[in-house]
Formats: sequence, C-alpha cells, structure tokens
Amino acid sequence: MPKRTDPSTSMHAEITQELEEYCEAHSTPESDLLYRINRETHVKVMNPRMLSGHLQGMFLAAIVRMMRAQTVLEIGTYTGYSAICMAEALPENGRLDTIEINVELEDMIRRNFAQSPAAAKLQLHIGDALQVIPSLPSPWDLVFMDADKEDYIAYYELVLPLVRPGGFILADNVLWSGKVLEAAAPADKDTQALCQFNKYILEDQRVKNLLLPFRDGMMIIEKL
Repeated sequence: MPKRTDPSTSMHAEITQELEEYCEAHSTPESDLLYRINRETHVKVMNPRMLSGHLQGMFLAAIVRMMRAQTVLEIGTYTGYSAICMAEALPENGRLDTIEINVELEDMIRRNFAQSPAAAKLQLHIGDALQVIPSLPSPWDLVFMDADKEDYIAYYELVLPLVRPGGFILADNVLWSGKVLEAAAPADKDTQALCQFNKYILEDQRVKNLLLPFRDGMMIIEKL
C-alpha cells in the first residue's frame, strides 16, 4: 500500500532563524547561568553550534520532568549546557552521568557544573564513552546521545540493555542539516552513519521510535 501523504504538509511553516528566535522569545527564558554558558561557549570554544541551546535545553528538561526520570546518561557533554538543563529537572535524589572525550573542556565543564543548583546530581566522566559506559551505575531512565555520529549504533547497542523497559534514548542531529535526504559522498562518514542509524532504529523491533524535525533532528526511542 502506498504511503499516504497529509495534504496539509505543504502548509507547514519553514523553521527560519526568525521563527526560532520567536519561539525562544515566547518560551521561559534561560537562567543567568545557562545564558553565560551559551555566551562563553560561542566566544571561547570551537564549533559553538554543538551547544544544545535554549529551546533544546528546555525540551530535554521537559522530557526529564514528564518521565519523572531519576537516572540519566548523557553521551557528549561539550560545555555542560544540556547536562545542567536535565540535572536541574531531576528530583533531589536524581543522578546524571555525562561523558566527554575532549579533556580540554574539562575545566570549563566542572566550573559550569559547580555554579548549578544541581551540582550534586552531576557526575562528569572524561574519556571514550564506549569504554566508560560499562563502568557506570545503571539502569537508566533516559539516555541522551550527542557525540561522535559514526559511533551512534555502537552507543545505542551498548546502552539499550541498560535502559529500563519504558525508558527512552534520545539521539541528536539525526537530520544532519538535511544531508540525510541526499546521497552521501564517499568521504562523508557522518552522513552515512546517521542514515544507517535512522534505518537501524526504524527496523529494530525492541523499540518504538519517533523522528522529530526539531532543531537538527531528534530521534526519540522508547524501549519496549
């Protein structure tokens, strides 16, 4: 049976920079700490677009609250913005483990974490996530993947058995600036990996999934 197309699809607004700014202006403002992290990252750190930012940070925090999650794993800390958003949404006895491979960011991350009201809930681990994950306490209610795209399937297979039934895995950047719609160049390993990952999740009978066209693409994966 051919796939049905919603005739209203063509009426959806393109998410322009102006629309995104409108959404930010009509959402609860980020805290002073998150604002400072956002600004400092853009001024001092390479590839600042890797930062989750205001809307995605609020989205992640909302997911934590709606799930009533108590244990969260983040793969890819960067400068700590998303980790702080999720940790501040956890209950008092919650715990968030976050893994960052870039040792040069460690001092900045720890400084940012120390300024958060949720500092006691945040546990930073520096190293290769594929080696660190087996050493961490589990199960997890929620896993947020935002690290090396070529390893997404490896991360997924490593954490899925450690996520509680009914828990979720979120994978960021799965639309990769729209490149997943095109034939990837032989040298474009990231696009190839994300196309493979999206297909892999869709065909995995252990989960249900929803791919949202939010920011750069967010895959929401529910463990059955």
